[in-house]
Amino acid sequence: MDDRLSYEEKHELPDDVFGLPERREYPMPDAAHVRAAEAYFRYCPEDLKPRLAKAIMHRAAQYGVDVKSPTIEQYASM
Repeated sequence: MDDRLSYEEKHELPDDVFGLPERREYPMPDAAHVRAAEAYFRYCPEDLKPRLAKAIMHRAAQYGVDVKSPTIEQYASM
């Protein structure tokens, strides 16, 4: 599975699959995109990292993805 979505594919996704739905950033409609969100987590603005980390952990649990980043786990516990 490719972790790249076309503009049209991203536009069609519901808000609740985004790590930051109000910004429609970090789409996670499947396991590949959860892993991509984990990889791009470092680019998230500092003040939004706790919310994104919680979203990544939630979606990872849904898709059976093992989050390997202790940084994401730390932010998710904030």
